[in-house]
Amino acid sequence: MTRGDREDLIRRLGIVVPKAGARVYAWSLLPNHFHLLIRTGAVHLSRIMRKVLTGYAVSFNRRHDRFGHLFQNRYKSILVEEEPYLLELVRYIHLNPLRAKVVDSVRELRFYPWSGHSVLLGKENCPWQDCGYILSQFGKGLRGARVAYERFVVEGVAQGRREDLVGGGLVRSLGGWQRVKSLGRGRERWASDERILGSRGRGGGIRGA
Repeated sequence: MTRGDREDLIRRLGIVVPKAGARVYAWSLLPNHFHLLIRTGAVHLSRIMRKVLTGYAVSFNRRHDRFGHLFQNRYKSILVEEEPYLLELVRYIHLNPLRAKVVDSVRELRFYPWSGHSVLLGKENCPWQDCGYILSQFGKGLRGARVAYERFVVEGVAQGRREDLVGGGLVRSLGGWQRVKSLGRGRERWASDERILGSRGRGGGIRGA
């Protein structure tokens, strides 16, 4: 992704997300993909992503004088149970540039313009990102909430890649098939679904893409 590509993707998200009545809690752009934590409203996620990615692909091809499909695979969507995963995912997504070595330190991450982390810290402006809801989880005053949020992010650096935050339902979050089977017959299918992070029916429309 060039700077122009990133700006184009951000611009399209800024148009589509508010119109869809969705709320974005975390996002991160990396050289060849991006992550998005979003609470959908009346408009289904598939429509949101189709509008963003189709227009982006056409624009990308025009800028780079290329033809054909831009994305190799369909986006991966995971339904997220808000408790206890929401803040963990916000932190995990915003640490992606550091894990991918796009930035060299947490301090540099503060000023990385292609992530919701710098927006939550007030270093960048992104009107379509819901900062208020996330920061309210860390305190009532804006300044104190930002300090507490950044401390929370720094504490997650040592965790590295976490398999329990990339889907797989209760198989991953409970520790394997034996634990899942103990829940009772008929629940194994959805509990092992790669599209679910947590337990069934409590996702509240929050998805990680």
